[in-house]
Amino acid sequence: MTRKAVEGRNAARLGLLAAAGSAALLLGALGFQFIGDMPPCKLCIWQRWPHLAAVLIGLVFWRFPRPGIGLLGALAAATTAGIGIYHAGVERKWWPGPDTCTAGPVAGMSPDELFEKIMHTPLVRCDEIPWQFLGISMAGWNAILSALLALLWLMAARAALGVRG
Repeated sequence: MTRKAVEGRNAARLGLLAAAGSAALLLGALGFQFIGDMPPCKLCIWQRWPHLAAVLIGLVFWRFPRPGIGLLGALAAATTAGIGIYHAGVERKWWPGPDTCTAGPVAGMSPDELFEKIMHTPLVRCDEIPWQFLGISMAGWNAILSALLALLWLMAARAALGVRG
């Protein structure tokens, strides 16, 4: 096997590992939501989208291990880490969070249907900590683990530099 092929395999493995980390964090969040009966707040939802992007980027990177694709994965992981830091700060009352909540589409609903939806939608505040481990909330763990995933993505991008040469 050529040096270029070995580097490509190493880069692809690192990218898949980083993508699998995002998938695990996303599945964990969904587990807390659906099994643990802990509905997400607005900031929790915001943290999920970059993880989904990182998983999809990982699949592309696995097939085409290129530095630019690896950097996109790092950007996705860093984005969710940043949102996690912001959310953890909101939970700790270090700064204010969003003053709005999220709601699904209401177009075409009758007043009775709208009232029923409002009454059965859980109120989830971004500034409350529903679960923590070792004194760190889910948002804090997301920030820490996603920052590590961003570093892993950077390692994958660096390993992919040898693939093109």
